[in-house]
Amino acid sequence: MLDELTKTAAAGLELPLADVPPAQRIAGAPRTGAARLGDFGGVSLGVWEMTPGTMRDVEIDEVFVVLHGEATIAFEDGTIVVLEPGDVVKLQAGQRTVWTVTKTLRKVYLAQRS
Repeated sequence: MLDELTKTAAAGLELPLADVPPAQRIAGAPRTGAARLGDFGGVSLGVWEMTPGTMRDVEIDEVFVVLHGEATIAFEDGTIVVLEPGDVVKLQAGQRTVWTVTKTLRKVYLAQRS
């Protein structure tokens, strides 16, 4: 999409959502969805969303900006990061995390290609 355009309305982009797989789901009935917008400087650019609930994940190298919503990310070392609109976060490949979303979270990300 972004390869053909110079502007994308990321906050309002319609994303198809799917249930978080049972192996990742911890609480609630979270759903996630993403749209890859293209590539930039050798990394993928896209939009990702998660509805309320809790899930575990193993991260890839990524930088993201929260567009809207509220959540926390808990890391194995006990660190907890509170996410709010406007926050910029860097994740490292291999980090094991637990995402708890209280208000549907949407982010724009730059991430290693998978």
